[in-house]
Amino acid sequence: NASDGHHPTAPSPDGRAALRAMRSALSQADISVDCIDYINAHATSTPLGDAAELMAIDNLLQSRSTSEPHTLLSSTKGATGHLLGAAGAVEAAFTVLALAHAHAPPNLNLAEPDSPDTRFRYVTMEDSLENSSRGNVRPLRAALCNSFGFGGMNASALFVRPDVALK
Repeated sequence: NASDGHHPTAPSPDGRAALRAMRSALSQADISVDCIDYINAHATSTPLGDAAELMAIDNLLQSRSTSEPHTLLSSTKGATGHLLGAAGAVEAAFTVLALAHAHAPPNLNLAEPDSPDTRFRYVTMEDSLENSSRGNVRPLRAALCNSFGFGGMNASALFVRPDVALK
């Protein structure tokens, strides 16, 4: 985890604590960012929080050295609402299920993404339905699940499929 204590209810606008949390998760597991196929974003639909998290994710993915497909990005709060103290646990469960089923959950009610970034791809409902109906599955090897809270409490959990060897 990485605490920034920037403000009681707002993250540091540059996303540095969120970035530190994600890098720490990768470093502790000795896993390269190149292995991250999916990120379950905290994404509470708050302008400051979402912008800071996107900046952190973008900064993290800039260090990728692979030509692998883009990292998939979604948030499950559109389906569950913000579950407050239970949010991190439920989102971790979604992340583990995404790895188990090689199917990242879509961003519900996402009309226009904040960032047209090329390092990650938002998972839309259309993507999800198309992949399900065609049987298109992309193996997901490892995923990060972000959970950020008031007072600058930031955590990022790394999940890896047990049947995949990563470098």
